[in-house]
Parts: sequence; C-alpha cells; structure tokens
Amino acid sequence: MKLDLAHTFRALRHANFRRYFTGQSLSLIGTWMQQVAMGWLTYRLSGSAWLLGVVAFCANIFILLLGPFAGVLADRVDRVRALYLTQTLLALQATTLAVLTWFGWVEVWHLIALATFAGVVAAFDVPLRQTLYVNLVDDRSVLPNAIALNSFMVNAARVIGPALAGALLALATEAVCFALNAFSFVAVLAALHRVHWPKTAPSASRGGFLDNWNEGARYAFGFAPIRSVLLVIAAAAWTISPYSSLMPIYAKDIYGGGPQTLGWLLSAAGAGALASTFYLAGRDTIVGLGRVIALATVTAGLALAAFAFLRVFAVGVLLMTLVGGGVILAASSTNTVLQTIVEDRLRGRVLGFFTMAFLGVAPLGNLAAGALARQFGAPATFAFNGLVCAAAGLWFWSRLPRLTAAMQPTYKRLGLVSDE
Repeated sequence: MKLDLAHTFRALRHANFRRYFTGQSLSLIGTWMQQVAMGWLTYRLSGSAWLLGVVAFCANIFILLLGPFAGVLADRVDRVRALYLTQTLLALQATTLAVLTWFGWVEVWHLIALATFAGVVAAFDVPLRQTLYVNLVDDRSVLPNAIALNSFMVNAARVIGPALAGALLALATEAVCFALNAFSFVAVLAALHRVHWPKTAPSASRGGFLDNWNEGARYAFGFAPIRSVLLVIAAAAWTISPYSSLMPIYAKDIYGGGPQTLGWLLSAAGAGALASTFYLAGRDTIVGLGRVIALATVTAGLALAAFAFLRVFAVGVLLMTLVGGGVILAASSTNTVLQTIVEDRLRGRVLGFFTMAFLGVAPLGNLAAGALARQFGAPATFAFNGLVCAAAGLWFWSRLPRLTAAMQPTYKRLGLVSDE
C-alpha cells in the first residue's frame, strides 16, 4: 500500500492547526524532559519506589478528582483565555523547579508539592486543549485527522523528550531539563496568540453547574459504546501507565544503567506510540476503531507481562514499543471516536470524562503499583498489571458485536455508513 504523507498530515494544510501544532510540539518536548528529570531526581534523592509512585500520583490525581468539574467549566468559559492562564501557571511551576534544583535546595517534599500544583492546573488545561481542535480546522471532516495528529505530536514528544533528557542528565543536572521546559511554554503561548480564533466565544451552557454535569454524565454513561470504551481505557490507564514511573528501577537496578538507559526505555515506548498514531492519522473513518481498541489493549497488556522478568535489554526495548504503542493506540482511537460523534455543546463534559478515565485513573494505578513494587518487586507488579490489562481488552472484544450495533444509528447520521 502506497504511503500518502499528504493525506496522513492533511490537517496541517489549515493554518490555525499548523501554528498550534508547532507551538504545542515544542512545549510537549519540554514537558516530557521535565517528567523524566523529576522521576530521576526523585529516585536519586530517595532511592524509593514508593516515592516514585507518590510523585506520579500527585501529578495526576487531580485530573481524576477535578476532571468532570473541569469539563463542565470548559463548556462555560472563554476557552482561549483560560488556556493562556493554565499554560502560564505551568511555566511558573517549571521555573520554580529549575531554580530549586540549580541552587541545590530541592528536596523530595518540594517535588511532591510542585507535582501536586501542576496536577491541579493540568486538570483544567487538558480538557480545555481537547475542546479547541474543532476551531483549528475549517473543514469538520478533517477533525479526526487533526485529533490523530495531536496524538502523533504528543507521542513524537515522548520519543524526543526522554532521549534529550537522558543525554542532558548524563552531562548536567536536572535543573537544565526544568529550565528548558519553562522556556518551551513561550512557544505555545506565541502559537495561541497567532491562531485566528472565532470572534464569538462558545455559548455558555444553560442551567446550573450541577445540571450541566448531570447532562454530560447521562450522555456519557447512558450510551453503552461510550461507557464501555471509558471503562476499558480506565483499566488500561490503571495497569499500563505506571511503567513510566517505575522505569527508573529497571534502568538502574535491573539493567544496571543510568539516565541514558532510562531514556532509551521510555523513548522506545514513545516510538511505539508514535507509530500507532501515525497509523491512526492515515485512516479515513472511525468505523472499525472498536476492534483496534480491543486489540491494542490486549497487546499492551501481554507485552508488559512479557517485559516483566526479561533481562535482555534489546528485547526489553522491543517490548516497550508494543506497550507504549498499544496503550496510546487504544486511548487515541477512543479520543478520535468521542470527538467525532459528540455534540459541540457537550464536548467539554464528555472529554472531561475521557480525561478522567485515561489520565485521572493513572495516578491511582501509579500509587498502587508503587505499593506493590515495594512489597513484591517491580517485575511481579508489571506481570500482574499486564495480565489484568489483557483481560480488560478481551472483555471489550466480547462486547464488540453489541456495541457496533448500538453505534450504527450514529454512523448513519454522520454519513459514515450507508443505509443499505
């Protein structure tokens, strides 16, 4: 099959999306550099698997606690102004980390506090960014491609960021990674300024805040296909996401390496994720993504279970590409389906629930994985989590015939399938 790059990257023909894509790409590379550096610094200061889990937990738990609230807010406020605020606050957090680390003042409790601050801000930032894609392309038929390219952008940063962080950590202190992340927010703020946004802000939702939340919850959890994909993505997030927070243990204690070893392992997962989103960007329709979600979830789980007790670094790198590729393909496919079928007035709320399921559940998994790793070791934790994830994927696969039938009226309304 001939590779058509122009088709795969067709959303970049739209100037607004191209500007945002460029600025956000640079910012996300900085974000991943900071995440790797925070994990390495935490383990360097404490030597504790538990504290690795705690820092990761604090960075993401508020996405779970505040996700539905943030989704309602995204449907009621000026999204662009709110995004300026959240991005500025995240830049200040990175600057604080850089200063504390550069002068040697940093302690583990600083990392926990600053991870918590970033987690609160991110709870509002993520749904806001997700709701803006509909305004970045002039042709709604290109929206699924824009969403897929957003996932491609995120995962390209997952490849580049950890690799750069590994190289920088071998040459300098973690402060350099934090400072570069702080500077990277200049790019995304400049991109937001250059995008030509609609003159009128999205209409505020009618009714009270609780009524708005209830409406979104009834829509998301009352429709079996949406409810099922949210459940399987939550299971994948709980079981697979902790690999990144526990990977310093593998890099240092199991493979006997340093920050560059950590960078290779995390970049391998990012490369798999990048390949999966490249595949997704080349698709023309959301029809059939249910099978993709099921297969990707099972693959990620089995690959993580196989990785658990291996000591051959090259094989471990290969398996991590399957882990990262599988979980991101499942999540990106779910995001693409939801963004395509959901009404604009409910977009923030439904994406708030998706953010809660994928990113918000992850800190609970990180905390649980940290506790399990302390008690039974990281390999046993990875094996158990991988098998649970694979079981969730098989459960979703068994429900596909009924879910596909339930989606047929929506597919017909959107013109994705014929009435014949």
